[in-house]
Amino acid sequence: MNGMGQFVLTLSCPDRPGIVAAVSNHLAHQHCNILEAQQFGDAETGRFFMRLVFDSAHLAMNELRAGLEAFAPSLQLQWTLRDRGERRRVLLLVSKFDHCLADLLYRWRIGELSMEIVGVVANHPRDTYRHLDLDGIPFHYMPVDRASRDAQEATLWSLIEQSGTELVVLARYMQVLSHELARRLQGRCINIHHSFLPGFKGARPYHQAHHRGVKLIGATAHFVTPDLDEGPIIEQDIERVTHADTPEDLIRIGRDIERRVLARTLRLYLDDRILLNGGKTVVFHS
Repeated sequence: MNGMGQFVLTLSCPDRPGIVAAVSNHLAHQHCNILEAQQFGDAETGRFFMRLVFDSAHLAMNELRAGLEAFAPSLQLQWTLRDRGERRRVLLLVSKFDHCLADLLYRWRIGELSMEIVGVVANHPRDTYRHLDLDGIPFHYMPVDRASRDAQEATLWSLIEQSGTELVVLARYMQVLSHELARRLQGRCINIHHSFLPGFKGARPYHQAHHRGVKLIGATAHFVTPDLDEGPIIEQDIERVTHADTPEDLIRIGRDIERRVLARTLRLYLDDRILLNGGKTVVFHS
């Protein structure tokens, strides 16, 4: 059986001389052709990170995996291998503010984001999003409050498992995930939120920022962990604002930043460009 496709291999291991040569030689012996290669050695942690795209005219996925499983222990590799032709299965979670959801749906429909949306989960009724094109996408209304959170999260987890969800995106989902659910989703759940210098938490953050006279506003995308808003940062962006900007101006500018930061993050994830490095990330940009 011929592979006849492109594959992306990501790996990390203790840093040492000869890793690039060893990995390249292994793929060459498998009759694979390397198309892209990026690497990073972290002097602080002593770990090495690499992302390779290659094609295989002779071997299928199971044969490539078998070869890597035999090879990986020699370098203590932690690795993932994916067929680039397979779309990741993504579940989108949203609350009342739907600007990030609307943007992702548009980018997905025009082919900019190569993924399969397995569903949209919202804690508001479908009518809240009547202006969005949700045609063909399963919609799940899951209201939640403090008393019902355990039951709601059990239903959500069941949906994640049954749908084969690979990535959960909190597209301005304004509910805090429980410690247990965040633990289960570590490494495959991304959140977007405002970030200011200084940071403002709680209600009406843009109004807080305006009151303090901030000059920069921004947004941060990060992996979700049990520690609220403390997960490894993936992508950030900022814009300068002035004393003349009203709270409404800050909200408008903030929406734009959140949209583009989340879209960039999702593109990076879908193309296997994000590797975890303890509490940080290694991001291989194209």
